[in-house]
Amino acid sequence: MHELKCKTMSKSIFYHAGCPVCLSAEHDIINLVGAENVEVVNIGENRNRIQEAEKAGVTSVPALVTPNGNTLHINFGASMADVKGSN
Repeated sequence: MHELKCKTMSKSIFYHAGCPVCLSAEHDIINLVGAENVEVVNIGENRNRIQEAEKAGVTSVPALVTPNGNTLHINFGASMADVKGSN
C-alpha cells in the first residue's frame, strides 16, 4: 500500500511537469473537478515533491492521485525518469 493511500486526503493531487500535454490536462482536470478539489503540483519546478509522487504510484505525468489513493495516469507527457533527469 502506498503511503498516501494510508492517509485520508481531502482533495485530489494533480502532478505534472509543465509540458504542453501536462498543462492541457491541468486545465481539463480543473474544469472537471473544480480548482477547490485539486492541488496542482508541477514537479518540474517543485522537485522536492517527486518522491511523494512516486510513493503515490505516479510513473508518468500528467497523473491524478484521487482522495482515496488511486493513481490515474492521464495521456503521456513524460516518465518520472525523464522528469528526474531534467534540470
